[in-house]
Amino acid sequence: MDTMSALLDRLPQQGQVTWIGVRPAKGQSMSVVSSVLADQGNGLFGDRFKARNSDREVTLIQAEHIDAVASMMGVEQISPEILRRNIVVSGLNLLALKGKRFRVGDAVLEYTGLAHPCSKMEEALGPGGYNAMRGHGGITSSIVSSGQITLGDKVLYSPT
Repeated sequence: MDTMSALLDRLPQQGQVTWIGVRPAKGQSMSVVSSVLADQGNGLFGDRFKARNSDREVTLIQAEHIDAVASMMGVEQISPEILRRNIVVSGLNLLALKGKRFRVGDAVLEYTGLAHPCSKMEEALGPGGYNAMRGHGGITSSIVSSGQITLGDKVLYSPT
Protein backbone atom coordinates (compact mmCIF):
# COMPACT_ATOMS: atom_id res chain seq x y z
CA MET A 1 0.00 0.00 0.00
CA ASP A 2 1.27 3.46 -0.92
CA THR A 3 1.90 6.10 1.70
CA MET A 4 -0.02 9.36 1.54
CA SER A 5 3.19 11.13 0.51
CA ALA A 6 3.68 8.73 -2.40
CA LEU A 7 0.08 9.21 -3.50
CA LEU A 8 0.39 13.00 -3.39
CA ASP A 9 3.58 12.90 -5.48
CA ARG A 10 2.09 10.68 -8.20
CA LEU A 11 0.65 13.00 -10.83
CA PRO A 12 1.20 11.52 -14.30
CA GLN A 13 -1.54 13.60 -15.90
CA GLN A 14 -0.56 16.53 -18.07
CA GLY A 15 -2.64 19.62 -18.51
CA GLN A 16 -2.72 22.00 -21.43
CA VAL A 17 -2.91 25.80 -21.59
CA THR A 18 -6.17 26.67 -23.38
CA TRP A 19 -6.43 30.43 -22.69
CA ILE A 20 -4.13 33.25 -21.52
CA GLY A 21 -5.09 36.73 -20.35
CA VAL A 22 -3.44 39.71 -18.70
CA ARG A 23 -4.99 42.80 -17.14
CA PRO A 24 -2.95 45.91 -18.06
CA ALA A 25 -4.40 48.13 -15.31
CA LYS A 26 -6.97 48.15 -12.54
CA GLY A 27 -10.47 48.43 -13.91
CA GLN A 28 -9.46 47.44 -17.43
CA SER A 29 -10.70 44.37 -19.25
CA MET A 30 -8.47 41.35 -19.67
CA SER A 31 -6.33 41.33 -22.80
CA VAL A 32 -6.42 37.90 -24.40
CA VAL A 33 -2.97 36.85 -25.66
CA SER A 34 -1.57 33.77 -27.37
CA SER A 35 1.73 33.89 -25.48
CA VAL A 36 3.15 35.68 -22.44
CA LEU A 37 6.49 35.97 -20.67
CA ALA A 38 6.43 34.81 -17.05
CA ASP A 39 9.29 36.82 -15.53
CA GLN A 40 10.53 35.83 -12.08
CA GLY A 41 10.20 38.82 -9.77
CA ASN A 42 8.14 40.80 -12.29
CA GLY A 43 5.07 38.64 -12.92
CA LEU A 44 3.45 38.18 -16.31
CA PHE A 45 4.50 40.71 -18.94
CA GLY A 46 1.62 43.16 -19.43
CA ASP A 47 -0.25 42.16 -16.26
CA ARG A 48 -0.92 44.76 -13.60
CA PHE A 49 0.13 42.53 -10.69
CA LYS A 50 3.82 42.57 -11.78
CA ALA A 51 5.14 41.09 -8.55
CA ARG A 52 3.05 43.49 -6.49
CA ASN A 53 2.26 40.32 -4.61
CA SER A 54 4.82 37.59 -5.31
CA ASP A 55 2.43 34.91 -4.01
CA ARG A 56 -0.08 35.86 -6.70
CA GLU A 57 2.08 36.51 -9.77
CA VAL A 58 0.05 34.05 -11.86
CA THR A 59 -3.48 32.74 -11.37
CA LEU A 60 -4.68 29.54 -13.00
CA ILE A 61 -8.13 27.99 -13.29
CA GLN A 62 -9.33 24.68 -14.67
CA ALA A 63 -11.44 24.73 -17.83
CA GLU A 64 -13.52 21.96 -16.27
CA HIS A 65 -14.34 24.25 -13.33
CA ILE A 66 -15.43 27.02 -15.67
CA ASP A 67 -17.86 24.51 -17.19
CA ALA A 68 -19.10 23.57 -13.70
CA VAL A 69 -19.70 27.23 -12.80
CA ALA A 70 -21.55 27.77 -16.11
CA SER A 71 -23.78 24.80 -15.29
CA MET A 72 -24.54 26.17 -11.81
CA MET A 73 -25.36 29.56 -13.31
CA GLY A 74 -27.66 27.99 -15.90
CA VAL A 75 -25.68 29.21 -18.90
CA GLU A 76 -24.07 27.28 -21.74
CA GLN A 77 -20.61 28.79 -21.29
CA ILE A 78 -18.64 31.49 -19.50
CA SER A 79 -15.96 33.54 -21.19
CA PRO A 80 -12.67 33.13 -19.23
CA GLU A 81 -11.82 36.84 -19.23
CA ILE A 82 -14.69 37.71 -16.90
CA LEU A 83 -13.28 35.35 -14.25
CA ARG A 84 -10.11 37.46 -13.90
CA ARG A 85 -7.61 34.58 -13.97
CA ASN A 86 -4.47 34.56 -16.11
CA ILE A 87 -4.33 31.02 -17.43
CA VAL A 88 -6.98 28.40 -18.17
CA VAL A 89 -5.75 24.80 -18.03
CA SER A 90 -7.58 21.66 -19.09
CA GLY A 91 -6.91 18.03 -18.21
CA LEU A 92 -5.15 18.49 -14.86
CA ASN A 93 -6.48 18.85 -11.32
CA LEU A 94 -4.78 22.06 -10.23
CA LEU A 95 -5.44 21.31 -6.55
CA ALA A 96 -3.10 18.30 -6.88
CA LEU A 97 -0.28 20.84 -7.30
CA LYS A 98 -0.65 22.09 -3.72
CA GLY A 99 2.78 22.67 -2.22
CA LYS A 100 4.53 21.81 -5.49
CA ARG A 101 6.50 23.38 -8.27
CA PHE A 102 5.24 22.73 -11.78
CA ARG A 103 6.08 23.59 -15.34
CA VAL A 104 3.85 25.66 -17.63
CA GLY A 105 5.48 25.92 -21.03
CA ASP A 106 9.04 27.13 -20.42
CA ALA A 107 8.29 28.65 -16.99
CA VAL A 108 8.37 26.98 -13.59
CA LEU A 109 5.70 28.08 -11.13
CA GLU A 110 5.02 27.23 -7.50
CA TYR A 111 1.58 26.75 -5.96
CA THR A 112 1.00 29.44 -3.33
CA GLY A 113 -2.70 29.11 -2.52
CA LEU A 114 -6.28 29.11 -3.67
CA ALA A 115 -7.65 31.89 -5.86
CA HIS A 116 -10.83 32.73 -4.00
CA PRO A 117 -13.64 34.54 -5.79
CA CYS A 118 -14.21 38.21 -5.12
CA SER A 119 -17.46 40.17 -4.94
CA LYS A 120 -17.00 41.17 -8.61
CA MET A 121 -18.17 37.66 -9.55
CA GLU A 122 -21.67 38.63 -8.50
CA GLU A 123 -21.67 41.41 -11.09
CA ALA A 124 -19.80 39.41 -13.75
CA LEU A 125 -21.88 36.23 -13.49
CA GLY A 126 -25.13 37.50 -12.03
CA PRO A 127 -26.87 36.79 -8.72
CA GLY A 128 -25.23 33.77 -7.07
CA GLY A 129 -22.03 34.15 -9.10
CA TYR A 130 -19.87 34.52 -6.01
CA ASN A 131 -21.18 31.30 -4.49
CA ALA A 132 -20.97 29.43 -7.80
CA MET A 133 -17.26 30.27 -7.94
CA ARG A 134 -16.54 29.11 -4.38
CA GLY A 135 -14.27 26.10 -4.59
CA HIS A 136 -13.83 26.61 -8.33
CA GLY A 137 -11.68 29.77 -8.44
CA GLY A 138 -8.39 28.06 -9.25
CA ILE A 139 -4.97 28.62 -7.72
CA THR A 140 -2.38 31.32 -7.23
CA SER A 141 1.31 30.82 -7.94
CA SER A 142 4.68 32.50 -7.92
CA ILE A 143 7.22 32.36 -10.73
CA VAL A 144 10.26 30.29 -9.76
CA SER A 145 11.96 30.29 -13.15
CA SER A 146 11.19 32.68 -16.02
CA GLY A 147 9.95 31.43 -19.35
CA GLN A 148 7.47 31.82 -22.18
CA ILE A 149 3.94 30.42 -21.81
CA THR A 150 2.02 29.81 -25.04
CA LEU A 151 -1.42 28.45 -25.92
CA GLY A 152 -1.22 24.68 -26.22
CA ASP A 153 1.75 24.36 -23.85
CA LYS A 154 1.81 21.46 -21.44
CA VAL A 155 1.27 21.91 -17.72
CA LEU A 156 2.99 19.21 -15.71
CA TYR A 157 4.31 18.36 -12.32
CA SER A 158 7.72 16.85 -12.06
CA PRO A 159 9.36 16.32 -8.68
CA THR A 160 12.79 16.79 -10.27
